[in-house]
Amino acid sequence: MYYGAVKTCDVANGTGVRVSIFVSGCTNRCEGCFQPETWCFTYGKKYTKETEEQILNALEPAYISGLTVLGGEPFEFENQPELARLIVKVKERYPQKDIWCYTGFVLDKDLIPGGKRYGEYTDQMLDGLDVLVDGRFEKEKKNLGLAFRGSSNQRLIDMRASREAGEIICLKL
Repeated sequence: MYYGAVKTCDVANGTGVRVSIFVSGCTNRCEGCFQPETWCFTYGKKYTKETEEQILNALEPAYISGLTVLGGEPFEFENQPELARLIVKVKERYPQKDIWCYTGFVLDKDLIPGGKRYGEYTDQMLDGLDVLVDGRFEKEKKNLGLAFRGSSNQRLIDMRASREAGEIICLKL
């Protein structure tokens, strides 16, 4: 897996101050994407054990609310194995911190058994998430007034509440 950046003080991609990793590779290629350079699967740097340790160490301070995973596309099959492991490690080391993930895929269509981005690691990733922002960015639905998303078709899904309810529960922010 490759990544474009790790930000250790991000306030734009989830609540509070966060650590964010921008992974590389995206087949969605949304028109108007804010970082099309990340569509390439080899953009940026190779993800290594050192990258993982950098992220885990950056999450340690009490003022850090959690981790955000975005891209590119976290749910591309090439990215899922490393991200599943990272999410598990973050939950083990920092159970009080939340994990957000942005995807252009749709939870109840693409990330379910038989869906186009459902694979061996998908459930492991989803089980570790607290918030999933799903849906492609749609330029014609762009709305700068929305909290933590770019277009009105995208959903802020409360993954814990959704798992408990057995249906999708969106956050009200």
